[in-house]
Amino acid sequence: MNLMHRTLLAGVGLVALAACGTEPARERTRSTDPRGTQAAAIPAPAKKDTVKGLPGMPPVLDPKDVYAADRPNKLSPVVKDFPSRVYVPNTESDTVSVIDPKTYEIVETIPVGRQPQHVVPSWDLKTLWVNNNRGHTLTPIDPKTGKAGKEVEVHDPYNLYFTPHGKYAIVMASLDRELVFRDPHTMKRIKTEPVTCYGVNHADFSLDGRYFIVSCEFSGELLKVDTQKMKVVGQQRLPFDGAMPQDVKVSPDGKRFYIADMMAHGMWVLDGDKFDEPTLLPTGKGCHGLYVSRDSREMYVSNRGEGTVSVFDFTKNKLTKKWHLPDGGSPDMGGVSADGKVLWLSGRYDSEVYAIDTRNGEQLARIPVGSGPHGLAVYPQPGRYSLGHTGIFR
Repeated sequence: MNLMHRTLLAGVGLVALAACGTEPARERTRSTDPRGTQAAAIPAPAKKDTVKGLPGMPPVLDPKDVYAADRPNKLSPVVKDFPSRVYVPNTESDTVSVIDPKTYEIVETIPVGRQPQHVVPSWDLKTLWVNNNRGHTLTPIDPKTGKAGKEVEVHDPYNLYFTPHGKYAIVMASLDRELVFRDPHTMKRIKTEPVTCYGVNHADFSLDGRYFIVSCEFSGELLKVDTQKMKVVGQQRLPFDGAMPQDVKVSPDGKRFYIADMMAHGMWVLDGDKFDEPTLLPTGKGCHGLYVSRDSREMYVSNRGEGTVSVFDFTKNKLTKKWHLPDGGSPDMGGVSADGKVLWLSGRYDSEVYAIDTRNGEQLARIPVGSGPHGLAVYPQPGRYSLGHTGIFR
């Protein structure tokens, strides 16, 4: 979330933010919380997937790796013929810049609604939704043709997610203080879950899809939400004065959640099942976006305040590298190319986009775009379905 952007919001939002910042740190938790001669004698093979997932959710491919469907170039039949593009929402230009990743050139600029924040792939992979936060609309883009469709009215769509069984879209209504469950196609409101925290913005789901963790930027809190009940079942304040949690990602084995914090300058590491107090792993100033490598071994962490990307090794459980952008920059949100070789990030404060080699951290390109580039989507990407944001695929 761009602090500069937030200065454009209504005064009441800033007053509420200041009030939240003075509240003493504390934790609040709610819980509801080859065949033989006698075939009949051959034992049945053990099932690889032992995860009892959310009813209706596609079975987990590997209970030890939630990202097993995201291997290099393993594209769904739905998207395999889509042109490869990078879609960049420019929050202050009210446009989406479309980049050809082969040439690093902008091939089209699409006008959209006021203050587009993220470009979000739909659960069925057929549509890209542009979240026009202050325009209170969603703009659908056909990724096959690159053409925008008719805007859909949705209030305060800061970010957008989809439940693992594809039944609901979830609008992160940041200033409305709501999680709004909607029809994933028509976006008709189905259920509204009011929240007492402020600035709901990012999320990720447990391995079984039965719950998800949400970050609340402006009040420094986390929520745990029951997916099926569409209900908040846990809430806690982060143990850092002035915390501003951002992106959320679950570990490949599903045992931990990582929450970027741009003011604590690191990632919180949380046991999602227990939802107890998390620990902080420092990464760099303005820790913001989290992106998993195609082999599920590493996670790229953008540090927006210092122009770096930290690399976290899941197997070693530690940070192993830090890449510095030449001439600095403000790496924010993005995604990994289908082949896994390039990390794409928006330069939030610098009206540019960075292409970074994931093998060595070398900057491959620095592309000028519109003002305030934010949640860009690399599309298509591997995976069977999308959980939303700039591309969380399973």
